[in-house]
Amino acid sequence: MVALEATAEVTVEVVAGTTVDHLTATYQAHYRSLLGLAALLLDDTASCEDVVQEAFIRVHSARNRVRDREKTLAYLRQTVVNLSRSALRRRILGLKLLSKPMPDMASAEEGAYDQLERDDLIKAMRGLQRRQREVLVLRYFADMTEAQVAETLGISLGSVKAYGSRGIAALRVAMEAAQS
Repeated sequence: MVALEATAEVTVEVVAGTTVDHLTATYQAHYRSLLGLAALLLDDTASCEDVVQEAFIRVHSARNRVRDREKTLAYLRQTVVNLSRSALRRRILGLKLLSKPMPDMASAEEGAYDQLERDDLIKAMRGLQRRQREVLVLRYFADMTEAQVAETLGISLGSVKAYGSRGIAALRVAMEAAQS
């Protein structure tokens, strides 16, 4: 009779599933290692971060089905692998369905010139201070307002304006030097 009571206690504990607190602790402890796993499977950082975030979201949504808390990390790893495979499949399919260039498109010479300008811009962006680069990317590439950038980065609106202004000035100098 005593053995049955102990088994009932274990069953209740196991059925409880993964708690939000346990999943948060797992996130804090293993986010980087899961990002590294995704990086081995995918080729760009943004996709890796997306895959790992999606894995945590999916495991969070299904946390009641994870009966053994010790298997949470295993579920996360498997989800990262599966989502990485799916991302690669979508990419391959997208490349297969990519339309052929139309005859009225820019010449290869113009395309090469555009690519050189893009490369120069990327190189110049990498040469900026981290905050300047973050502000410019969020402001002009992500098309956020200055207030949204300030909120996202946790800095004041004046700092966003200052970093943006200095960043554009530094970009201008770097781009002029690259074209010389």
